[in-house]
Amino acid sequence: MTATPATLLPAVEIRHLGRAEYEPVWRAMQEFTAQRDAATSDEIWLTEHPPVYTLGVAARAEHLPRGRINVTPNIPIVKTDRGGQITYHGPGQLVAYLLLDLRRRGLSVRPLVTLMESAVIGLLADYGIAAQARSDAPGVYVGNVKIAALGLRIRRGCCYHGLALNVDMDLQPFAAIDPCGYPGLAVTQLRDLGVSDSIAAVNERLTQYLLGQLNS
Repeated sequence: MTATPATLLPAVEIRHLGRAEYEPVWRAMQEFTAQRDAATSDEIWLTEHPPVYTLGVAARAEHLPRGRINVTPNIPIVKTDRGGQITYHGPGQLVAYLLLDLRRRGLSVRPLVTLMESAVIGLLADYGIAAQARSDAPGVYVGNVKIAALGLRIRRGCCYHGLALNVDMDLQPFAAIDPCGYPGLAVTQLRDLGVSDSIAAVNERLTQYLLGQLNS
């Protein structure tokens, strides 16, 4: 796959959506990807979602919410078209959606996953937190505890969906599922690791790391 030199690529547009319902944002990503052409700029959409469970195309019934704990009632479940299994989104989690023309950038899925993981790992290193990726389970981990989840959809050589980084949120709803399909997988967040920065500040840092990775 031949990439367009970075100096010739259109600038990546950054869109701050604020707190937005999951399904309308997902549908907007689908529409953006369906309508884009070779001249369309790549975009990164940054948002938080109200509480929602989302199911990837590989989700199985045994990983769905169950009565193991008292979770917030009536959290909706949305079956989506991203890869992977089940995860939870909620206020205080930073979600970055990458809408990229992969052919133009000479990227395939695995390097794109590595790019996103590297951006999060670099961000965490700024806070003195050692983190790593895992070859058997995409995402970013601090020890054996997950702090960021990834999921993508590729269509017509372009991608959408992206990554979710736990910043300062209620983690309890994760306990009602098998996060990303892994029974017993523990999750953490920046607040519990001693980071007091606001989600807006983390947002700005993560954006710069993502842009740095995309332009390298």
